[in-house]
Amino acid sequence: MSTPSPTPATTASTASSPTPGAVPTLLVLDADPPPRLGGLTGRVRIEHADASTLAERLPHADVLLVWDFTSHAVRSAWPGGGPRPRWVHTASAGVDHLLCPELAASDTVVTNARGVFDLPIAEYVAALVLALAKDLPRTLEFQRERTWLHRESRKVAGTRACVVGSGPIGRAIAGTLEALGVTTALVGRTPRAGVHGSEDLDRLIARADWVISAAPLTEQTRGMFDARRFGVMQPSAHFVNVGRGPLVVEEALAEALGQHRIAGAALDVFEAEPLPPDSPLWRAPGLIVSPHMSGDTIGWRDELAAQFVELYELWEAGKPLVNVVDKQRGYVPGH
Repeated sequence: MSTPSPTPATTASTASSPTPGAVPTLLVLDADPPPRLGGLTGRVRIEHADASTLAERLPHADVLLVWDFTSHAVRSAWPGGGPRPRWVHTASAGVDHLLCPELAASDTVVTNARGVFDLPIAEYVAALVLALAKDLPRTLEFQRERTWLHRESRKVAGTRACVVGSGPIGRAIAGTLEALGVTTALVGRTPRAGVHGSEDLDRLIARADWVISAAPLTEQTRGMFDARRFGVMQPSAHFVNVGRGPLVVEEALAEALGQHRIAGAALDVFEAEPLPPDSPLWRAPGLIVSPHMSGDTIGWRDELAAQFVELYELWEAGKPLVNVVDKQRGYVPGH
C-alpha cells in the first residue's frame, strides 16, 4: 500500500530526540483495532492505555500516540502532575479533542495525520454534490416504494462552490469540484494567493450553489454556520459539512431545512457522535446523514500507522518532525 508521506512544508519541531542508550516508551491511547506498529519492534517499549488509565501512565511516556481520536481523555488527563511526553501524535486531522490549555502552553510538540484523508474526503464531497444535484436520495426512496416518477435534475458543471477551510483537505475538495466544472472559491483564516480571507465569507456563500465546510474547530470557527449564515445562502443552495460537528449550529440547520430556506444539506460530522436517535436532524427534509466516514477508505488505519512510523523514525533520528500543529491556532499552518 502506498502511504502518503507527511507534508514536508510543515517541518518545525522542538521535540527532543530519545535519550542515547535508553529505550523510549511509546504510550498508545487505544482504539479497536489497535495500530500495526511492527516496524518499531525492538526500538521502543509500547504500552497501552484507555481513558481510565491514561493519567497514571502519562508521566512514564516519552511519546503519546492518540490512536483513539474520538476520545477526549487527553484533555482530562494532561493537566495532572508529573512529567509529560515530549511528543504527541494524533491519528486524525483535527486536534480539538486533545488540546487543553496546559498542553497548548507546554513544550510538547503535537503532530497530526495531515495528508492521509485529503483525497478520500474530496471524493466523498464530490459524491455528495453529485447525489444532491441528481436527486439520488429520492430516486432510491422511490425505487424502494416501486414508484416511477420522472424528474429533472440539476447540472453540476457551471455551478459555484464556496469551500471553507484552506488546508490540504479544503484544497483537495476545491480541486475535485473544479474537475467537475464547478467554479470554486476557497476561504481561509487570512487571505493569500488563491485563498479568500474570512471577511469575504458572507459575500461568497451568498452566491454559492454549494457551501462546503472543511474548517478546523477553533474558538473562532465554533458555531460559524448559524441561523444568520444559513439566511445569507440562496434558497437553492446546498450545505455540506465534513469539517467538525461544532462548526454548525445544528438546530439552525434543521430549521433552515424545515422552512426550505436552503435546498438541502449533507452532514458527516456532528456535535454529538453517534448522532442521538432523538436528534431532529434525522427527520430534517433534504438532509443526508453519514456516520463520520468521509475519510475512511479501505486500508486507512494501516496508512495512519505507517505515517506514524515514518514520523517516529524522524524523531528517533533527532530530525525535525513534520505535520507540526500550531497549538495556539489549533491546526498545521499553511503556506
